[in-house]
Amino acid sequence: MKKVISLPTQILIALILGIICGLLVGPAIEPIKILGDIFLRLIQMSVVVMIMGAVIEAVGSLNPKELGSLGWKMAVWFLGGTLFAACIAIFFGFILKPGVGVQMDLSTNLAVAPINELTLYETILNFFPTNIIKSMAEANMIHVIIFSVLFGLGISILSVEKDVSTVKKMVNEFNQIIVKMITIIMKMAPLGIFALLSWVTGTIGLSVMIPLSKFLITMALTTLIYLVMWILLTASICKVNPLLLARKLTGMTIMAFTTTSSAITLPIKMRDQETLLGVSKRVSGLVGPLGMVMNSNGLAIFLALAAITLSQMYGIEISVSQAFSIVLLSTLATLGTVAVPGGGLVALAIVIPAVGLPIESVAILAGIDWFSGMFRTVLNVDADATIAMILAKSENELDDEILNREI
Repeated sequence: MKKVISLPTQILIALILGIICGLLVGPAIEPIKILGDIFLRLIQMSVVVMIMGAVIEAVGSLNPKELGSLGWKMAVWFLGGTLFAACIAIFFGFILKPGVGVQMDLSTNLAVAPINELTLYETILNFFPTNIIKSMAEANMIHVIIFSVLFGLGISILSVEKDVSTVKKMVNEFNQIIVKMITIIMKMAPLGIFALLSWVTGTIGLSVMIPLSKFLITMALTTLIYLVMWILLTASICKVNPLLLARKLTGMTIMAFTTTSSAITLPIKMRDQETLLGVSKRVSGLVGPLGMVMNSNGLAIFLALAAITLSQMYGIEISVSQAFSIVLLSTLATLGTVAVPGGGLVALAIVIPAVGLPIESVAILAGIDWFSGMFRTVLNVDADATIAMILAKSENELDDEILNREI
């Protein structure tokens, strides 16, 4: 019987081949990028409706009492995990000093697109949609999530008064169709990843990593330590071998690492939560999409560590109050960040003014955003999955047989 290579393995091979091909061919390989762009567009086309359907189904399946209980627990784990991630990034930033000895000048023209600074009032107001069709067309994930939660709440509350099984069945079947469509699209993932990595390596080159290698190493180390802590905590709460849990996270980890997108990884994450980690469909359907938007531990680490690194590059001393501001802003900036590649730079523009840095200093990290995105996306995705396990355990909806089954 012929052994079929798994999709994560195919993607990992595509990653390696893409880097090699990019280094060999150089900037001339840029035309191949269209294949990667097509892949990303197909995924992004599907993600909005997938998130909408999954959240509506998950929230609509709960009665109001259950929704309140699970919702509060989810919010506490999301907020607590993100705050702690920012704190540990600050700690390692001060200890390892990645910005010391690195001399970067904004005149090197590592330019990024201009980013409009918003007031606190505008930031809060922008969380709420005025036209959901327009929000869907613009792929505004926060607006879609808010609308979907309210729509699901409507179904949940109405189900107490009358039979809404027809609506629930329609939403469920719609979700199945979307998942099947994404499964078809994912078959071209290896080709898309190969094209994107070839383009990144060929046009930018690995030399862009050299000046900020200390930042990347510190980011990787901090992410690894934090992820190990999450796995050990989850294994202890859910009564599972931590090594087995780590193996079961491999598929979504590889996808997150290679795509740098929580949105693109969402279908695999939700599938593995249910089939490998034993999380119920109800909990998975609620925590998966909401975690993608609201639980960005990896992004919090990136933002806090980037602020410390940039301040060290400019020789700015960070006070205790400034460190607190960085932690708080890094946590808040993760809320509503669109879960697609490149969103970290926009969030960074919210944090760096806290240490007196000009908004243009975002340009310093723009060249390595793809590489740092690999680490932060892994943590974003894996933290979502482990929190889903913890919440499922608290709701008695964690299948221990599936969870402890060897793979």
